[in-house]
Amino acid sequence: MTTAIITEHIPAGQAEVVLGVDTHKDVHVAAVCTALGAAVAASSFPATREGYRRLLAWARAAGVVRRAGVEGTGSYGAGLSRYLRGEGVQVIEVNRPDRAARRRRGKSDTVDAEAAACSVISGRATAQPKSGDGPIEQIRVYKIAKDSAVKARRQAINQLKAILVSAGPALREQLSGLGTRALVTHCAGLRDQPARPSAVSYTLASLAHRIKNLDAEITDLLARITGLIRSTAPALLGEHGVGADSAATLLVTAGDNPARLTGESAFAALCGVSPVEMSSGKTTRRRLNRGGDRQANAALHRIAVVRLRDQPTTRAYLDRRTAEGRTKREVIRCLKRYLARHLFQIIRRALAETRNTGPTTPTLAA
Repeated sequence: MTTAIITEHIPAGQAEVVLGVDTHKDVHVAAVCTALGAAVAASSFPATREGYRRLLAWARAAGVVRRAGVEGTGSYGAGLSRYLRGEGVQVIEVNRPDRAARRRRGKSDTVDAEAAACSVISGRATAQPKSGDGPIEQIRVYKIAKDSAVKARRQAINQLKAILVSAGPALREQLSGLGTRALVTHCAGLRDQPARPSAVSYTLASLAHRIKNLDAEITDLLARITGLIRSTAPALLGEHGVGADSAATLLVTAGDNPARLTGESAFAALCGVSPVEMSSGKTTRRRLNRGGDRQANAALHRIAVVRLRDQPTTRAYLDRRTAEGRTKREVIRCLKRYLARHLFQIIRRALAETRNTGPTTPTLAA
């Protein structure tokens, strides 16, 4: 049941109002403000499809709802954002209020919902959220599972090697000198020995089987990711140094609707490769950008390093810039900025074509 937080009469009529929503796991708190920023009413709704329907109907009872400021559009507010866009409401992503404003006004869900609406009205909030309704969202979900499996596999390998250090001398000598793959294969066979295995042998075999299962899971997920990339942005994989993992990271950063970004400079800022102005008085300088999506930043770094290693034109660029007095680290930063510009154009063009023609059926790559 809807719980009213502010019990003001919601006037009927066709005046435009702006919706603001503070999202949570189970309940969303909504506030309606007039076009001049005056709070009209606030209420809470369950985070369900029926709750979304009631929330929008409640807001439309106050006037025409064309815009909505929503916090957490990539997490708790993702479902609500998709529903509102499906109903013709423009959704604008709103960051949490800054600390100075929070100190002045205090903190409550109602205050945050009203602040979200006022951010839209004042123009402080302009970012469009990711649509989350296309192949890039599928890539994102697959990549979460793959990254988790890679982390678990690394942990299992480290545990296996740590147990082996304290194992008996006979077993340790038997397995010493083996590479990781051969070590896992050999340990997996310890469970099949005719004699009852010791606790160490059983644990080594258990960890080895876990590693093998994770290997199969990673291979399957990577094949699904690669198939989606090939059906969505195949030109990205054709770029020198861009593998499936780096391509997936950059696509997830751009989202299914890269047109929401104003241009390649916005994408560069989103990846944390655009320099930040730090000039003051007679000093003119820029500093390294430590913000943005650090996974996308790392992906661009990997691509730049690969190109520096074996692409002649990039090597020539490095030689030319170092001759001018630049350090290798500075040259890599310049390359990352160039890659953000170049690859974003490929991503935007590919996703525009996908939206016009529809994605082809992805094939699982080996």
